[in-house]
Amino acid sequence: MPPVLLQRPERAPSAASPAVPRRRTRVFALAEARWAAAALLLFLTALPLQLTGAPAWAWGPLYAAAYATGGWEPAWAGLRALRDKTLDVDLLMIVAAIGAASIGQVRDGALLIVIFATSGALEALATARTQDAVRALLDLAPATATRLTGDGREETVAIEDLVVGDILLVRPGERIGADGRVLEGSGEVDQATITGEPLPVAKEAGDEVFAGTLNGTGALRVAVERDASDSVIARIVAMVEEASGTKAPTQLFIEKVEQRYSVGMVVVTPAVFLVPLAFGADLTGSLLRAMTFMIVASPCAVVLATMPPLLSAIANAGRHGILVKSAVVMERLGQVDAVALDKTGTLTEGTPRVTDVRPLPGAGLTEDALLALAAAAERPSEHPLARAVTGAARERRLHLAAATDFGSVPGSGVTATVNGHVITAGAPARLLERSPHCAATADAAEVAGELEGSGRTAVLVQRDGVPVGVLGLADRPRPDAAAAVTALRTLTGAAPVLLTGDNPRAAGRLAAELGITDVRAGLLPQDKVSAVREQQAAGRRVLVVGDGVNDAPALAAAHTGIAMGRAGSDLALETADAVVVRDELAAVPAVIALSRAARRLVVQNLVVAGVFISVLVVWDLVGHLPLPLGVLGHEGSTVIVGLNGLRLLRDAAWTRAAAAA
Repeated sequence: MPPVLLQRPERAPSAASPAVPRRRTRVFALAEARWAAAALLLFLTALPLQLTGAPAWAWGPLYAAAYATGGWEPAWAGLRALRDKTLDVDLLMIVAAIGAASIGQVRDGALLIVIFATSGALEALATARTQDAVRALLDLAPATATRLTGDGREETVAIEDLVVGDILLVRPGERIGADGRVLEGSGEVDQATITGEPLPVAKEAGDEVFAGTLNGTGALRVAVERDASDSVIARIVAMVEEASGTKAPTQLFIEKVEQRYSVGMVVVTPAVFLVPLAFGADLTGSLLRAMTFMIVASPCAVVLATMPPLLSAIANAGRHGILVKSAVVMERLGQVDAVALDKTGTLTEGTPRVTDVRPLPGAGLTEDALLALAAAAERPSEHPLARAVTGAARERRLHLAAATDFGSVPGSGVTATVNGHVITAGAPARLLERSPHCAATADAAEVAGELEGSGRTAVLVQRDGVPVGVLGLADRPRPDAAAAVTALRTLTGAAPVLLTGDNPRAAGRLAAELGITDVRAGLLPQDKVSAVREQQAAGRRVLVVGDGVNDAPALAAAHTGIAMGRAGSDLALETADAVVVRDELAAVPAVIALSRAARRLVVQNLVVAGVFISVLVVWDLVGHLPLPLGVLGHEGSTVIVGLNGLRLLRDAAWTRAAAAA
């Protein structure tokens, strides 16, 4: 008979594990967003007035206000860059907008201002949201903990007041307040936020535990081994901030020639005005030629050559389940030549499933009968393995008998009376120690060893203390995981690497099933970052795909990071450069192929824009380019490159990208 100590643990009050508050900066809390919105509103108010023939005094002041509200920040940033002996397009765009206004092209200049202000606001919002997520990670650790004094009394203290050597009492359902080691008690701790393991881990005396992880069942006495500022979760925050701050800024293709283009315009524009004057030209004609040059040499077409393909690709990817956070990210996705994949929740579904039902010889049970017996005993339990067993029974439409006298022991299993028999289901290592030595015990040990050797979690089922069968459970791979791994290998020319905090056997089994040869298991967050940086040191542009808090530092350190959206943590979703909203892993290689298509269109557009600008500039300098014709050529090139970039909005573009992947 099972020991009488198998009793239902007391349920911790729900207040013991409060929901983690979500930090989120509001859009209009940012000054950049408020200025951009004001500029856009003013422009949209002035535009219809001008187009309907209203007098200039009605729309002129509105355009002027749009210039001021949307342009002062880029102008100030450009002037600061100029002070550091750097020229950038921000300042040139402001000068071009003012130049356009000076020769009557007020609307074009205002539109340029609005585009730049909106871009700056979006960048500021993305930065703020990432900082929110990093700060919110610290909320995973509780604000207070229960400390035991020398005379055995309990006192509630702030986490910051804990010191190494303090003894904490962690009740069922509470979050652990500090990194430490279990002195007394046993329980099952959900530490997915740190290691990514899909199942709670049994903890007993001598085992290490981490701050912010959730104690499921059983009270623990924990000796504090690290200060709060040095805990694993605090180090995750530090690594995310460091990686985000030190990642080299990736520039769009056009920005790589920004300095030369800027210097050229600054030098040539005054020369276009002054040289004719030196040879006796009239002031008005020289000024008109210089302003025409400013218009036709303006980088509007060049900027639009870059953005529409990337923004169209972003919109198309969004319709197909991939949220790409910026044009820079869309460009970087096409550059990746190495991929690192998380296991739980990324390559797998993230929840255990029953994969094997193995009745023992002589037990007289079929697979369905064994599963029904185990599910009846497990039904009152809230453990993830118990939910998997009862879920498998429901899928088979099995009748579950009523269970009485239910009880559980953390790390061992559950017991219940079903149809007059005492049924026990739990860890084979613990239960077989108490089983009588017989043929059934030997058979059970052999089957459990076989299942665990193949990377599965084994659950032994006993009837009246005698083993009758073993269940095997595993986190199943996603249906599209194998195809995605193959596609990523084809796109990058190198096999993906598996980075996981899970145990080596489970990782190895999954890797063999999916065709991954480079497996690194049992990793903490800092180990994943080290693995990514190792590849980067070899000159690779690494894409990391993950979903958990433990993946966030690697997502931040990588050349590009993609988070799986359905089960992804807030930190992973905010830190990642892109999010798979529909949770389809096959979308990852497709968006890489789409990014490469966008990059090809960018090059095409830059060639078109460069040809138009060159012809118009030469015409203006060598001959006499009428201002209306210059404006027409400038606007025409802008329209052409814009429409060419919009080709990626079509669903056919995604279909071609998926096929290419």
